[in-house]
Formats: sequence, structure tokens, C-alpha cells
Amino acid sequence: MLEVVKLILKYVSYFFVLYMIFYSTFLFVSALIGSLKIYKNRYKDIMRNKIHHDYYVPVSILIPAYNEEKVIVSSVKSLFSLDYKLFEIIVINDGSTDNTLEILKKAFNLLKVDKPYKKQLNTKEVYAIYEGKHKNIRITVIDKENGGKADSLNAGINMSKFPYFLSMDADSALQSDSLEQMVKPILEEENVIACGGFVRLSNAVTLENGKVKSYSLPNNLLVCMQILEYDRSFLASRILLDEYNGNLIISGAFGLFQKEIVLACNGYEVGTVGEDFELVTKLHSFCYKNNIDYSIKYVPDAVCWTQAPNKLRDLVKQRRRWYIGLIQCMFKYKEMFCNYHYGFISFISYFYYLFFEFLAPFIEVLGTVTTITALMYGLLNVPFMIIFFILYTLFGCVMTLTTFFARVHLANNKLSFMDICKAFLVCAFEIVVLRFILMVTRLFSVFTYRKNKRRWDKLDRAEFKV
Repeated sequence: MLEVVKLILKYVSYFFVLYMIFYSTFLFVSALIGSLKIYKNRYKDIMRNKIHHDYYVPVSILIPAYNEEKVIVSSVKSLFSLDYKLFEIIVINDGSTDNTLEILKKAFNLLKVDKPYKKQLNTKEVYAIYEGKHKNIRITVIDKENGGKADSLNAGINMSKFPYFLSMDADSALQSDSLEQMVKPILEEENVIACGGFVRLSNAVTLENGKVKSYSLPNNLLVCMQILEYDRSFLASRILLDEYNGNLIISGAFGLFQKEIVLACNGYEVGTVGEDFELVTKLHSFCYKNNIDYSIKYVPDAVCWTQAPNKLRDLVKQRRRWYIGLIQCMFKYKEMFCNYHYGFISFISYFYYLFFEFLAPFIEVLGTVTTITALMYGLLNVPFMIIFFILYTLFGCVMTLTTFFARVHLANNKLSFMDICKAFLVCAFEIVVLRFILMVTRLFSVFTYRKNKRRWDKLDRAEFKV
């Protein structure tokens, strides 16, 4: 019996070590390529003296809102500072039970209009449409029956009049050059059907006229850890996957899409809580099956600021929803796995999300159980495991700090000495503490999947500083 246990532990240990080495190497290479690419793009802009052009793609900005009275006005106002000539703003009030609608009507002098509503995508009932203008920017508010975020976005697509639409969250704000940066790939290449931007956390940031007035790390440890996590995620893997048109997700907080192709795909999937992941994966699948030449781009210089949960309860709600959305998408598009028709999408992108996102909590539990079992049978080399864990943590800290400081430097944000100290102190907590919290959350999500697969938890919001 002991020999069997030894054999099992031996091969499980080999798998776990190789898994960690491969994952760490992938992230390190991704972070390095991401930093170099952003630096290269920034250098090109300097050499070209940032010459602006007069060509603009008309864009409809869609903002779904459910009980967002604290942040919705500041989010809309942030769009008035965009350095962009042609866009409209469409807010979709998804059956809010607070004063979201009344606050919008009062803040922007909106009037009810009798306007035809072309229902290209099926949505819940639309009660009324309100319109107004600010500095020649048209603002439309759709008041509709509650149907969820995907349903709200579909209603916004129905109302939009421009060939491209940008979806953003109600607790977010765009930098003044964000939209201009986002449409660059569309102007440069004819086959671009979607673009995703860089999402940064705004909990201790103040924007003024669409530019960062002050940037610092908050005192909230949980938020600090998320800031480091976001910068690593958006600077690393997404830029690498973009090199071969392999991104399967564009954040729901900041994504630009060609309306025609989204309509051809029947819009956002109402039956999922990960509508952003599902739509992008569906676009890949649709274009491959219909032999459509296409490209989905990631634009790290287009920045959207959004709020991170500042309470553990809200963070768990958010990540549970994300993981359930991942589960739904992995199963729905399982034909992508090891399918040569999808090329790199199958063998790199789908593989990455399957093994390093979907299966990650199970593999981490397997590693923990293996370690405990080996310790019980006296088969664990304790000094080696301690050294391995310390080296892995240090490696993760170096990578996290590299991506964080690279992003701060490239964005010309100024950090105080205290903020630098916070970053060094928090990075280890992010790797050990936050990762453990997320592992437990994702495991719990699997066991409560049936109960929560259509559930959209409401998170606490704070007033946005613009």
C-alpha cells in the first residue's frame, strides 16, 4: 500500500511542479512582452510627436445601469471630457428600484420622446425613452423592464445609430484619450470587429477633465491587492494572446464592437452571467465557422477606470460571478478544445483558460492534498518544499511588482514613497492571501453553480471622483 501511495504522490508531484513552472513562465514571458510592447508603442508616439488625425469612427457608448444612483451621473459626465468628435451616450435603466432614472433626468434635463424603437434583438419591455443634449453630445436613456446586463446591452444596441458601440460599466470613467486610442486598430485594419481596453482600478484616483489628477494606492489592503492583480493581468497575458488574435475575453467594463457582426451573432447571451466572455468567444466561433476574415484587438493604451470591491463579501460575489461565467463559456464552446480548425485559439487560448483558470482551483487543491498526504506518510522533503514555496512567492512578487511599476511609469503616474512601500508589502499578500481566497471562492462556485448560474449580485458602490 505504501509503495502505491509513493508512486501516486511521485507522479502527482511531478505534474504539480511542472504545472507551476509552466504557469509562472507563461506569466513572466507575457508580462515581459506586454511591457516591451507598451514601451515600443509609447516610443513610436513620441517619435511621431503624437500627430492627430481627423478621421473618426462614430461610436455609440452603452451604459447599462441597475440601481446606480451613486455613480451614474459622474460616469456620464466623465464622457464629456473625451477628445473625440462623434459619439452618442445611451444609458439603459434596467428596472432600477432606486432613483437612478430620476437623477439622470434631472442632471441632464432629459425629456420623454415618442421615438420608434427598432427591436433587432429581443429584449424585455421598454417603458419609455428620454433624450437630451450636452455640448452637442446626444444623451439617450432607455427605461425598461429588468432583464439583466446582457438584456440591457441588447436594448442599447437596438437604440444605437452608429456602426460601432462601446460597452462600459456604470461605475467606470474613461480617460480623455481612451476612445481615440480604442478606435486606432479599426482605422488601421479593415477586419477589426472588436477591441478591448486596459481596465485600471480607481478607488484612490481622482480624474479631472478626463486626466489623472492624483494617483495613489488606497489604505484598504484588499483593494491594494486587486490593483496589483489587475495591472499584472491586463499587462501580461492579454497582450501576449493579442499577438495571434487569441483573446477570448474583452472586459465588460470597456469593450468596442462592430454592431453588424454582433447583430449577426444575435447579440449578448441573456442566459449567462459572463456575457462579456461569452460574446467574444462567440465572435471567434462565428467568424471561424463562416470563414470571415476578422481580428479582435487588445489596446493597452486605452484606459478605463473602474471601482474594485472594497469589502471581502463583495469581492467574493464578483469573482463567483466571473467564475460561473467562465464555466458556462467553457462548456458552451467545448468544440474549441484541441480542434485544429481554431488554430492557436484552440491550442493556446482555450487551453490557457481551461487549465489555468477553470481547472486551477482543483489543481491547487490537488497540490495541497498531495503535500498533506506526503507529510502524513513521512515522504515530504520539508526543507525542499519550504524553499520551493519561498522561491515561488519571490518569483511572483518580482513579476507583480515589475508589471505594476511598468504600468505606473508608462502611464506617467506619480507614486509617493509610501505608495512604493505599500506595493512591496502588499505583493506577497496578493500572491498568498488573495489567491487562496479566490481559490476557495471558485471551488464554492462549482458546488453552488445550479443555484447561482443566472444570479447577478449587486455590489456596493461609492461616489466616483471626476
